[in-house]
Amino acid sequence: MDAGPAELTISFFPPLHQQRRTWVLDTLRREGVSEIVDIGCGEGKLLATLCQPAPWLGPQSQYRRNTLSSTRNADDCLASMLDDVLLNDSETRDLHPTRIAGLDIDTKALQCAAEDTSPSSANPLYTRWEPLEVSLWHGSLDSINTTFVDVECIVATEVIEHLTDDLVQYFAPVLLGVYHPRIFLMTTPSYTFNARFSPPGTRDLMGHADPTGRTDRVFRHRDHKFEWTIEEFSSWCVTVSKEWGYTVEIGNIGYTLDEDPWGRDKELGGASQVAAFKRMDDSNSKRKRERRTRTVYAALEKKDPHRLVVTHYFAAHPQAGRPHQLEEIGAALLRTFEGWGENVLRVEDLWFSDDTAVLCGGSVELLMEMAERDSRLQLRRVPGQRKGNWTVELLGGVQRPKNNWSAARTSQHEETVEESMEEDQDQEHSPRSGIGLDAWNNSGVDSWREDNNWAESCIDEGGTTWGWATPGPVHNY
Repeated sequence: MDAGPAELTISFFPPLHQQRRTWVLDTLRREGVSEIVDIGCGEGKLLATLCQPAPWLGPQSQYRRNTLSSTRNADDCLASMLDDVLLNDSETRDLHPTRIAGLDIDTKALQCAAEDTSPSSANPLYTRWEPLEVSLWHGSLDSINTTFVDVECIVATEVIEHLTDDLVQYFAPVLLGVYHPRIFLMTTPSYTFNARFSPPGTRDLMGHADPTGRTDRVFRHRDHKFEWTIEEFSSWCVTVSKEWGYTVEIGNIGYTLDEDPWGRDKELGGASQVAAFKRMDDSNSKRKRERRTRTVYAALEKKDPHRLVVTHYFAAHPQAGRPHQLEEIGAALLRTFEGWGENVLRVEDLWFSDDTAVLCGGSVELLMEMAERDSRLQLRRVPGQRKGNWTVELLGGVQRPKNNWSAARTSQHEETVEESMEEDQDQEHSPRSGIGLDAWNNSGVDSWREDNNWAESCIDEGGTTWGWATPGPVHNY
């Protein structure tokens, strides 16, 4: 929004659209969602983010179950490897989507989305351990797409305010009724927050008048058909949640970096309102939902169907769910410690080094199980931290062999020293030498140290040789 004479400067960090996306992604992670439909997906920014693979197999992955069952018997399962222990970092758990879809009415936007979600756009450094299907659809909200029915989660960010009345009336009936996802996430601008753009008692001169003419409100975008106050949004959410058998949590995000000169920040709230709906599956809610849904189907059965624009398939790595023996995994871990010259490494460092992930078949649990089984290793779980930040210690430390050049140099020097000692011993008994053994020792040691200054400069405090180039790990996040 351009600055006007009565407008206040407002800034968000991160940008407001990123805060909305973060709220969506955090909720998806917390709920462990694997199927998502993005209504009003636009150019596919959220979908492209969801296309980024997780660093390892998810807890519910079929590949992961195959991996674990192929490496140990059920009665040999370590108690410490139970899912609820492994996932105690639920606040930052990774997303493992297997099916995502987008719907939009804008053909050009869908073309951009098709490009950004294609396998050819994927980062080649990222290893994918689980397959993913992406489908993009062209069509209107009031047409029913049977492939969306009973999907796990539907997302609609900054969509409803762009809809005309004839579409708004089917927003909840179609999304919560016909499709009835387990979770529905939506965001919409807060009209209450708009007062923050200007001083008290003045109007925002740079906004956009209500295009419907129903109110004298000024909106943030010229295409907005309405913007709800906090009370209006809350009332709508409560009404539709009861009507379609959902619970709902309502909030707001997007607080400005700049403090309001009139102290209205708490009163006006955030710039975007958010709502997370969760489906109730008791028998009464199901019956009511099914009864109302039949009416919606009847009203929309003659609408033009959605058109499939493109479907992308992302294949999983060929070794997904096909791990090597634990002994091979253990040997790979030891090689990594020796290569790094470190006694303690993070799980993430071990995972992305060499071929460890491939040997584990994509299952990070096998890496950690090996760390617990091998008497030379010790897994240290860090409370409140994600698994990647847990550490593994090599007990006894890394056995560092001497550098070949240094060893040869030392051997040559020792021979020279021996010869010099013999000569000096002969001279020691000569009345002409005038140099005692102690004096030679001091001189000899200093000279040796001086000659090896370059070698010492290639050894850091931990004893790691850095004079020779050693490739470091590739971090895929």
